[in-house]
Amino acid sequence: MSGFERRDKINYYLDLAEIVAQRCTCLRHHYGAVIVKDDEVVSTGYVGAPRGRANCSDLGYCLRQKLEIPRGERYELCRSVHAEANAIISASRKEMLGADLYLVGKEVSDGSYIKNAVCCSMCKRMVINAGIARVIVRDDKDSFRSIDVKTWVEDDESLRGELGY
Repeated sequence: MSGFERRDKINYYLDLAEIVAQRCTCLRHHYGAVIVKDDEVVSTGYVGAPRGRANCSDLGYCLRQKLEIPRGERYELCRSVHAEANAIISASRKEMLGADLYLVGKEVSDGSYIKNAVCCSMCKRMVINAGIARVIVRDDKDSFRSIDVKTWVEDDESLRGELGY
């Protein structure tokens, strides 16, 4: 044997998502998403402004950053479409039923992996409706978490405010 070690399949798809993230135009975070079904890449997505609109990287500023809005809040002020959403709108629902979504997030400032990265509330809803079964999120170059999308259906975070959590 040559000593060559083959990359495991999950990290292979996460590596693809990390490459996709290199196309991001966000000044804060770079996210890449890859949807895979039956070992075939269905679609990819990265963070960027809607087609035809100026990206934050073109404008030279991020409104959420300017206003010092913390991560996870006030996404309506963001110019970008999230990586997961871009991957989902590039595929048919039929292709996504039972598929896996691989997600990688990195800090623009230092290139480190985003700690405890996860889909935002809006993207969770899209993932659920797309029929995606599992989201695999990279924690570091070789470690990841696998999230069963059913848990997002059962733990409806949108009810927490109503229930006083």
